[in-house]
Amino acid sequence: MGSFSIWHWLVVLVVVALVFGTKKLRNLGGDLGGAVKGFKQAMNEEHNTSAIEHAVNETDSVNNKAKHKQ
Repeated sequence: MGSFSIWHWLVVLVVVALVFGTKKLRNLGGDLGGAVKGFKQAMNEEHNTSAIEHAVNETDSVNNKAKHKQ
């Protein structure tokens, strides 16, 4: 009951290709790739937004300290 050999995976691949057809599998792969790309972009935008908010908060706190000193 260990891992499957390469022959098991080839048989599974052939059966899946016969059942779904190569065109549907190609479309599925493209959709999956687009979803992953969109997810990565959203994560980068969230990270950039978080970094900008942090910088703005630091600037505000520095400005507030400067106003209190005057």
